[in-house]
Amino acid sequence: MGQTLFDKVWDKHVLHGNVGDPQLLYIDLHLIHEVTSPQAFEGLRLQKRKLRRPDLTFATLDHNVPTIDIFNIKDEIANKQITTLQKNAEDFCVHIFDMGSDEQGIVHMVGPETGLTQPGKTIVCGDSHTATHGAFGAIAFGIGTSEVEHVFATQTLWQTKPKNLKIDISGKLPNGVYAKDIILYLINQYGVDFGTGYALEFTGETIKSLSMEARMTICNMAIEAGAKYGMMQPDDITFEYVRGRQFAKNIDEMIPQWKQLYSDEDAYFDKIINIDVTNLEPQVTWGTNPEMGVSFSTPFPAIKDSNDERAYQYMGLKPGQKAEDIELGYVFLGSCTNARISDLIEASHIVKGKQVHPNITAIVVPGSRTVKKEAESMGLDKIFKDAGFEWREPGCSMCLGMNPDQVPEGVHCASTSNRNFEGRQGKGARTHLVSPAMAAAAAINGKFVDVRKVVI
Repeated sequence: MGQTLFDKVWDKHVLHGNVGDPQLLYIDLHLIHEVTSPQAFEGLRLQKRKLRRPDLTFATLDHNVPTIDIFNIKDEIANKQITTLQKNAEDFCVHIFDMGSDEQGIVHMVGPETGLTQPGKTIVCGDSHTATHGAFGAIAFGIGTSEVEHVFATQTLWQTKPKNLKIDISGKLPNGVYAKDIILYLINQYGVDFGTGYALEFTGETIKSLSMEARMTICNMAIEAGAKYGMMQPDDITFEYVRGRQFAKNIDEMIPQWKQLYSDEDAYFDKIINIDVTNLEPQVTWGTNPEMGVSFSTPFPAIKDSNDERAYQYMGLKPGQKAEDIELGYVFLGSCTNARISDLIEASHIVKGKQVHPNITAIVVPGSRTVKKEAESMGLDKIFKDAGFEWREPGCSMCLGMNPDQVPEGVHCASTSNRNFEGRQGKGARTHLVSPAMAAAAAINGKFVDVRKVVI
C-alpha cells in the first residue's frame, strides 16, 4: 500500500518508537516568539542546559508589538516579554527578526517570506496556527511551552502519529469568493472538531490553482477544524515561491526530493471529504466560534442548544437575521491568516477612490515589514489612507487582545483573522470572520454586502 504525503514526511523524521506508540521526531525548524518562549529559556538556565540547535531556531516579535509606535510599549508585561526574548536571543545565539528590522513580523509570515519554511520539513512553534506552514508540504504544528523547552534542549519531540483525512476540493471559485471562504465554509459544514485526531491534506484542482498565499490561508485555519496539522502537496508554485529567498539555498538540488512529496495513488486515508466550490458564496461568521457561520444569503440559524443561545446573547444577534443586518463599528485587515500582499492588493481594489463609512473605524496591519514595504512601494498605503483607513506597523495587532489594538466592548468587527471567540479581540468584542474583500467592502458600506457584486 502506498503512503500519504503526511506519512512520507513523518516517517522520515522518526528517530525512535513503534507505530501506534508515541514516537520521537527530529525537528528541522523551531520558530519562536515573545509569548511562549521565556519560560522555556528559563528552564534551560535552571537545568544548566544549552540550546541544542541555535542554527535551527529563529525568533520574531509579533503578539505584543504595538502597531502605531512599535518602540513605545506601555504595557509592562508586553515590554517584559519583548525585552526578555531579545536578551534570550542574544544569550543563546538565536537569530532574531528584531523590532523594526526588515524581516520582523508575524511568525507564520516570517518563516515563508525568509525561505525558512520549505517542503518536507518538520516545523514547530509555540503558537496554534503553525499549521500555516503545511501549505508547503511540511509537517508543521503548534506546541506548548514545556514542548518548546524540550525542542530547545534536544531538537526532538515525542508525538503520536494521527490518522489521515483527505479534503478534496473541486470547482472554480466564483468571482468575489476566496480561500478564506473555502475554509470557513468547510468548518461551518463539518464543525470545529471534525479534524480532531487527523492530519488534514487539502487536495484537488481548486487547491492546485491557488497561490501559495491562498494555500497558507487554508492551512492556517486547520487548527480551527480541530486538527493539529494541515498539509498540501508542494508543486511548481511552491518551488517558485521559495526560490531566491534569504534562507533558501541550493533549492534546485532540493526540488527532485520535494517532487517526491505527494500522496501515492493507492495511499490509504482514514476519512475523505469532498466539496465543490463552484457555487460557493462569501462566508460570514455570526457566533463565537468559526463553526457558527453562514453563506452571505443565508439567514442565521435557529437556536439548537445552549451554546447557540449563549452565542446569540453575546453577539447581540437573533436567528433569522442576515449578515447585512449586523451593525458594524470596526474593520480589521490583518493577522497571519490574511495580511499578505495579495490580501492587501485585493482589498485595495475595492476601497480605491472611495471613503470609509462614517460609522466605521478601519485599520490595515500588514503581517510583516516585508509586506509593508512592498505595499508602500506599490502605493497601497496611500490608497488605504486616502480612503480613511489607518495604516499600521506590522504585528499580530487586533487578531487577539494582547496589544493596544482592541475592539471596544459590544462593538461588531469585520475581521480577516482566524478566531471569533468571546473576548478574542478585546473584552466584549464581537468578531465576524470574513475574507479581506468582504472586510474592505464592509468598511466602505458600513455593513456587510455581497462582495461578488463589488469585485470587477
